[in-house]
Amino acid sequence: MEVAYTDAPGRPTPDHVEPFGGLLGGKTLGPGLYKFSTSVKIPTDLIISGSRTDTWIFQMSGDLVLAANKSVTLLGGALASNIVWQVAGYVEVGVGAHMEGILLTKTAAHFLTGSSLTGRILAQTAVTLQSTTVTQP
Repeated sequence: MEVAYTDAPGRPTPDHVEPFGGLLGGKTLGPGLYKFSTSVKIPTDLIISGSRTDTWIFQMSGDLVLAANKSVTLLGGALASNIVWQVAGYVEVGVGAHMEGILLTKTAAHFLTGSSLTGRILAQTAVTLQSTTVTQP
């Protein structure tokens, strides 16, 4: 986990720097390396679109928060196993929300009641699951 966590932010030449000011709700994101010096918030549904061979890496210096009852949805054959969220802060997936991808978090990951993940959760400290469904990709 630590090797992957260290590798993700060390990748040079991001394709996208600070897109949408870290507010990703309502967007459709193609493959690439996304870099944020702040927290990332997903207040409305997010679409990740690409082929089964495409990759997405999201590097963030802050937290990652997915709002209650919102979803990260994959289109075009995109695979959760090809999406990495490298988070220096904590991850919070709200009540009833659905997340996709591999979460590498420095502090904690909190999945609130009824939330779900297609992917993996790797945290250097704590993972809290409240009636959460996790499906390995």
